[in-house]
Amino acid sequence: MKMNRKFTWMLLLATAMSFTQCKDAGDDVKIDDENELITSVTLKFTEEGTGTVSSFSYKDADGEGGNPPTKFDTIVLKPNATYTLAIELLDESKTPAQDITEEVAEEADEHLFVYTPAPAALLTYTYGDKDANNHPIGLTGKAVTTAAGSGTLKVQLRHQVGTKNGTPTPGSDDVNLDFILNVK
Repeated sequence: MKMNRKFTWMLLLATAMSFTQCKDAGDDVKIDDENELITSVTLKFTEEGTGTVSSFSYKDADGEGGNPPTKFDTIVLKPNATYTLAIELLDESKTPAQDITEEVAEEADEHLFVYTPAPAALLTYTYGDKDANNHPIGLTGKAVTTAAGSGTLKVQLRHQVGTKNGTPTPGSDDVNLDFILNVK
């Protein structure tokens, strides 16, 4: 009887040990690729023909949550005008501030900017850059305004590690901002 108990306990112990595994030192460990901390977004519109640069910014020193943003500009553009649009991203929680724009450019196959005007007739956006897989990035492009009007311009940076297909659907947001847009 004692022999059966010892055997049963040994069998249970062996079974439990078989479900645990040790990681081989040679196995690759993949660190989760988390979203970027972006505390400052600046949109730079350069008007074709005049070269006039208009910059509009969003700043939130502590990132999402916590304290409210300290700056959220209203975008004001001329009607029936064409602009080159470039975006700058910073993480100002670090000293010196980290240029996230460079990181996004280096990881272009994992990021996509999406510019969505509402109403859609206020502005059209055309991508000016592509990643190595020929998918749009959105660090630069053309923005063309139409007749005067007011609405919003949603600016999203989609983080699409391993899933980027040129559409905004896969991934998660690094940035999701609704700028007020006035075309006048």
